[in-house]
Amino acid sequence: MSEIIFRTGEATVLAAEGQYTDAMPEVLIGSVRGPVGQAFASMMGQVQGHTRMFVVRDLNQLVRPATMMTTKATIHTAEYVELLGGVVQAATGDAIVDCIIEGILPRDGLDELCMIIMIWLDPRCPEDPNLDRKDLYRTNYEATKLAIARALKGEPSVDELIANRHTVRHYALEGVLDDEA
Repeated sequence: MSEIIFRTGEATVLAAEGQYTDAMPEVLIGSVRGPVGQAFASMMGQVQGHTRMFVVRDLNQLVRPATMMTTKATIHTAEYVELLGGVVQAATGDAIVDCIIEGILPRDGLDELCMIIMIWLDPRCPEDPNLDRKDLYRTNYEATKLAIARALKGEPSVDELIANRHTVRHYALEGVLDDEA
């Protein structure tokens, strides 16, 4: 395996109709001996409102490569932590193991790598009486696998970004910019 020093990836998988379960993980993968390893080690302490935890599939099932997850949104409730450390963490862990099984992550040298994954869990999820936990699992599982694959493939490429400069636009810019950019 050639050494992976610093790779980034992200993905978005949209929720089922009527759900707030969109998943948008941002992944950083790299050598434990490089800047990613240093960042990983520095995350061992907690920051109020942004829980950090190892990704485990279940009790005593820490994934490889060692992966730390944290939130993009500030945590205010125990119900949010329960979803994050339950369904979302399990989906993330399963996705990582399946990336190894499918050859997306290199099996050789996994202990030389680490990952940091920033998780989007909509703050409305724990308050939603109709929350579909299966959809929460699905979106986080699919998005995590896609983000890892994109990181390792270097996607999107610079050529793709340049080619799509005027055809792909951030959703928040609808009505903000003229159609002729």
